[in-house]
Amino acid sequence: MGLDEDSLDYHSRDPPGKIEISTTKPTNTQRDLSLAYSPGVAAPCRAIDDDPGEAYSYTSKSNLVGVVSNGSAVLGLGDIGAQASKPVMEGKGVLFKRFADIDVFDVELDLDNPDAFVEAVSAMEPTFGGVNLEDIKAPECFEIEGKLRERMDVPVFHDDQHGTAIISGAALLNATEIADKELSELDVVFAGAGAAATATARFYVSLGVEADNVTMVDEHGILSKDRDDLNRYVLPYASDEDGDLADAMAGADVFVGLSVGGIVDEDMVRSMADNPIIFAMANPDPEIDYERAKNARDDTVIMATGRSDYPNQVNNVLGFPFIFRGALDARATEINEEMKVAASRALAELAREDVPDAVTKAYDDEPIQFGPEYIIPKPLDSRVLFEVATAVAEAAMESGAARRELELGAYREQLEARLGKSREMMRVILNQAKRDPKRVVLAEGDDEKMVRAAYQMVDDGIAHPVLIGDRNDIWKTADRLGLDFDPEIIDPDEDHLEPYADRLYELRKRKGMTRSEAHDRIQDGNYLGSVMVEMDDADALLSGLVHHYPSALRPPLQIVGTEPGTDYAAGVYMLTFNNRVIFCADASVNQDPSADVLAEVTRHTADVARKFNVEPRAALLSYSDFGSVDNPGARKPRRAAQRLREDPDVEFPVDGEMQADTALSEDALTEEYEFSELDAPVNVLVFPNLEAGNIGYELLNQLGGAEAIGPMLAGMDKPVHVLQRGDEVKDIVNMAGVAVVDAQE
Repeated sequence: MGLDEDSLDYHSRDPPGKIEISTTKPTNTQRDLSLAYSPGVAAPCRAIDDDPGEAYSYTSKSNLVGVVSNGSAVLGLGDIGAQASKPVMEGKGVLFKRFADIDVFDVELDLDNPDAFVEAVSAMEPTFGGVNLEDIKAPECFEIEGKLRERMDVPVFHDDQHGTAIISGAALLNATEIADKELSELDVVFAGAGAAATATARFYVSLGVEADNVTMVDEHGILSKDRDDLNRYVLPYASDEDGDLADAMAGADVFVGLSVGGIVDEDMVRSMADNPIIFAMANPDPEIDYERAKNARDDTVIMATGRSDYPNQVNNVLGFPFIFRGALDARATEINEEMKVAASRALAELAREDVPDAVTKAYDDEPIQFGPEYIIPKPLDSRVLFEVATAVAEAAMESGAARRELELGAYREQLEARLGKSREMMRVILNQAKRDPKRVVLAEGDDEKMVRAAYQMVDDGIAHPVLIGDRNDIWKTADRLGLDFDPEIIDPDEDHLEPYADRLYELRKRKGMTRSEAHDRIQDGNYLGSVMVEMDDADALLSGLVHHYPSALRPPLQIVGTEPGTDYAAGVYMLTFNNRVIFCADASVNQDPSADVLAEVTRHTADVARKFNVEPRAALLSYSDFGSVDNPGARKPRRAAQRLREDPDVEFPVDGEMQADTALSEDALTEEYEFSELDAPVNVLVFPNLEAGNIGYELLNQLGGAEAIGPMLAGMDKPVHVLQRGDEVKDIVNMAGVAVVDAQE
């Protein structure tokens, strides 16, 4: 099937279209319905009647945007009318929800008259927290947006104008830095004089470009002051010169294409100033192909297009969802110039940061690093949400557009929580780690991921990393990645390790290790890091990124050991779902634990849950429910649960043996097994052996759509955590945060 056939099939699957309405409150009982509608709904109605601002508290207005169009200028399709534009507007709603968790009603108005359009949209103000105008032809779009902004007390934003301006503005900020040019001295040429070009020119001036240095060209040539066909929106950029596009581009620093494909050739590119900046954003075919522009000259050509198959895609999805997110949350009356500039600058700054592994994986694992090939963040970079929305909300408050004051630190965390429960849970740990950062040894410190993680630990203020590895290699890696920090490094080939070798020998001399072997082993980062932690020269150890889990676990178990009164450590995973958190043990350490070991593992796992401010409710799992099967396999978790219930030091509810579905069902626990110690679904699952634990955790993780953090090593005498091979940088940073909190305690 071709693309058209695939798309028709995609849109026509039952239910047709791409969006639906879902309820956000319970509707299971008669009481639920009486609260949702009559008679209960009268109370919020009266409250809003007394104070219209309460609509933000009692209705969906605070998170609802209207995407409104008449279909008069649909990208690539032209004037197809309101009805035919509906798939596009539904698609815009999908992007709002996917990237910023904003709900949308798409509204297609069969109105060509600008005044009638304004009347219709302004009458819908009580419904929406903001209005996104879409695919309305120029120059009517300028008039419509201007009048609606005057009449409406909620943000009105024509994305076709401002989206491209904001995203390409971020690219311009970074391109000028790379090209070593000043904004105020740039000579900028625009191909195109429609809504996007006009708004982009105006926005570049807001960023610092001089209006007199802007030249606009349309199909008739340079917009000169001698022409009598210019509308008032382009007059500020009318030139004293006549000529065509080639004339305008000669000596220019920047070319901005918002017109049609194929109108620029290599000679035009060669005529531009040194290290030219070319934004060829016509779709689907740019004004000049990426390869032709790059190959036209020997110096650096910084190129951006509107296409996803070339570097530096100017994609409006980097803007509108997050701009509206910040505006809605600040309850802004408008999206003003200060808010747009803040969004652009936040995007530019984000492109200079280290790129998460999840983003590089989404783009075929190609290296992504700030430079000519990467001047704009990727659309799938989840950090855009809390960077841009926070900047927009701050600008709204500072400019007087906000009706609500936000504490920006807490607001940023709320935004991060929208990206998933795991981020919300990890924020508890990372905030605590920041209060008293500790020294964390990274055993495989010369691995690129470890270097990047160390930089992030320092940048976030959660830990003082100590990297074990080749000092020159670590510095070269940091320099190549553009990471400006000064980590502590221990190089086993250069540094004096005699005290650590002596200590290793003392600890293991009666367990088969000779002094010569101790000197050899201390060159290994796992052994060296373990001894450093044991000697209190470091507070915690992370290892295992490039080793098998058992081989990475062995040195800390031999050297650091378990805490006093504890015989066994345990590996605990935290699995986060949309509405619940589950801690699973043991999925990585104890192969066939006894009842005593299971009881100990349960205590460890409960301690881990409390670190995340979760009060543990534990179930010891089996294929039996409370004696329904009586054999050695079922007796083991039964005995462990009994010992825990009889232990006066255990201050959390625990029961078993039970099946997994029983443990996770409130009805089963309170009705079928009303005698159980548990009266609510559990959040700690203790598996009967390593095989079951690993299988169960993997199934929950993959089929249940969970996000996993771990395995966290519980029960050690000092903080040690063994990573999984292939963990991403964020996983390393998260485990460092857990280790720091362990050390604080």
